[in-house]
Order: sequence, then C-alpha cells, then structure tokens
Amino acid sequence: MTLVESFRTAVDSLIANKLRSALTMLGIIIGVGAVITLLSVGQGVQRFVTQSIQSTGTNLLFVIPGQIGDEGERSTGLTLTLEDAEAIADPRNVPDVVGVAPELSVGARVERGRVGRRFTISGVTPDFAQVRNFNVEVGRFIDESDVAVSARVAVLGADAYERLFPEGEYAIGETIRVNGIPFRVIGIMERKGGNAFGSEDDNIWVPITTVHNRLFDLRNRRGERLVTVIYVQVIAEDRMEQATEDITRLLRERHNIRFRDDDDFSVINQADLVAVFGQITGVLTLFLGAIAGISLLVGGIGIMNIMLVSVTERTREIGIRKAVGAKRRDILLQFLVEAIVLSVLGGALGILLGWAGSLAISNMSESLDTYVSPGAVMLATSFSVAVGLFFGLYPAYRASRLNPIEALRYE
Repeated sequence: MTLVESFRTAVDSLIANKLRSALTMLGIIIGVGAVITLLSVGQGVQRFVTQSIQSTGTNLLFVIPGQIGDEGERSTGLTLTLEDAEAIADPRNVPDVVGVAPELSVGARVERGRVGRRFTISGVTPDFAQVRNFNVEVGRFIDESDVAVSARVAVLGADAYERLFPEGEYAIGETIRVNGIPFRVIGIMERKGGNAFGSEDDNIWVPITTVHNRLFDLRNRRGERLVTVIYVQVIAEDRMEQATEDITRLLRERHNIRFRDDDDFSVINQADLVAVFGQITGVLTLFLGAIAGISLLVGGIGIMNIMLVSVTERTREIGIRKAVGAKRRDILLQFLVEAIVLSVLGGALGILLGWAGSLAISNMSESLDTYVSPGAVMLATSFSVAVGLFFGLYPAYRASRLNPIEALRYE
C-alpha cells in the first residue's frame, strides 16, 4: 500500500466517524491555539518593553543614585546633585555628551478649584524635552528664563490635564496650586502612553530651580541641590561605553570616592536595560509556552486513547485486510497516518484559533500589541505533528501485531 492510499483510507475512516474525529482533534486545536496565543502575548510584552525603553530617548544613559547590586537591589537616598549634571554637561569633562537633563521628582497635592489630588511634580531643565523625546501639544515647554528666575510655571501631562480640567477647558494661562502655591499653566504635553517605567502622562513639569527654591529645599551637606536622576544623551551609540567611563570617573572625583570604595551612583546603559528586560520577558514567554504545551500533551493522550478504541472497533476489518494480503507495515502506516492527519488538521485549526485569540487580546488592550511570529506557528505545528506521531505510534503498532485468524474471529 502506498502512502497516498494510506492517506485516502485514513481520511475515509475519519469522515465516517465525524463526531469522534472532531472531539479527538479538539484537544490539539485548543493546545495549539493556546500555545500561539500565549507566545504572541509574550512576544507582545517583549516588543512593548523594548519600544517603551527606546521611546525614552536615543543613545540615552541613566545616572541614578545608589549602587545596584548583583540581585538588582539598590541602596536608597539621593546622592546626585544639579551641580553633578552641570559638570557632566561640560564638554571638557565628558566630550561625547550632547544633552543632559536632570530631574527631581516629588509628590505634591495639586488643586484647581474644587478638583484636588496628588501628582508627581518633576523639576526639570529645558533640555528635558529634547533628551527624553517629549513634545508639547499646546503652549510651550520650560525655557532658560523660567529656570533662571524660579518661575512658578507648569507644563501638564495629558492625563494630568484631563483630571484638572475635566470639562476640556483651555488650560494655557490658567492657575493651579501646588501645595498651596499658585502656578501658571504654560503647556500641555503630547500623550506619551505607558512604558516599562509606568506612565508619565500624569506628571506635572516645573522648573527644577522652582522645586528647590519654592517647594522642597532638598540639598546635601555641601549645600548642593539634589536630583532624582540625570538623563544623559550621547552623540552616538558606539560612544556610550566611553561616555559611561567618563561619567563614572567624573562623579567619583566629585563625590570624593576612594579607589577601593563602591560608587554611590549607577550609570545604566539603555541597551543594558533592553537586554535585562528582554531576558525577563523571554523567560515569561517560555513559561507561558510551557503551560500551553501541557494542553497539547493532553490532546496527544486523547488521540492515543481514541486510536486504541478505533483499533479495537476495527479488529475484524484489520483481520480481513491481512487475510487478503495486507502486510504489517501497511496496517502500521494506515493507523499512523490517521493519527498524523488528526493532529495536523487539529494543528491547522489551532493556528486559526490562536491567531483569533491573539487578535482579541490585542483589541482588548490599548498598550499591548500582540505579535504572532512565524517561529511560534512553526513550533506549534511541529509539536502537533510530533504529538500525532508519538501518540499514534503505539496504537498503530498494536494494530499491525494483530493475528489475522484471531482478528477474523473477533465479534
């Protein structure tokens, strides 16, 4: 018997038992669909994290207080200052830097009329918008004159604007109160959306000198003004390592850190963040795929059970075929092809189910865009074929070993 004849016989047998075949394939359909859906979610999370980190700016270094340990923990306390940022911006100290944006983030109560709640107030300099790829939608951003005179001006994030101006009023020129101090709104930022670090659309930006002089006087023992983070934009990606070394050397000198002592700051490369989050999301994707793979295993066991039942029901048919000249390999091939056809057809329907599930999850989430990769489809398809081959092998072998005389006598 040729492979084509075995395939035709297998299809005829499956068509003759439509309901049983459909229920047998159901396990494979659900398994393959679950694998593709969950892998697409994992891929979507990975792409979302990568894009959100890259959206913070190009060729960006993050200088943060404290030293990050081997297990990711970081010592608390502010150790960086506005004067550190000014030193980094000096091309004589760090030649590869094209932009420096210090930021001091504090929580404060903001009120407008009867509306009041806590917001994150970020004290920044004019370079912040350019370094962080932030754009103003209405009005303007903070400029040098605002910083020079510690002006009481504020730029609202998209969500902050909607909360403080729920009726959609024109906000430019209006007054809000931060901890009871009046600030004039001069701009509204474009919606940035959530990212790996949370959403900044709920922030309110003011001149960094205003935070120090009018809201929170945060200084170290030397009287230098403290900041939460310093964003450093480097001229080119291939110069980031050298810029990191220059910044580290400069800050160690400024902070009087001895040769063997640990730094009281950390310089984090944007590419390192992408790699770290990529490893985390990669493990997540693998975990989700393994969970979904269990359902494929259950589907394979279902195929084996149904095929064993089919062998029992068709014992007399097997005896007749052997009596008229069918060989053991013909019987083996017929039942093996049946199992593979079940798994392949179930896998194809599972791919459609997985694609539909991925699309549904993507439509339900505004920020998560799932991604069905060709690799995930190939993995699920290959696994479904392997499941059919593996779990169909024993029933096919058992059918081929039947004694034709005993099979003909079977009732």
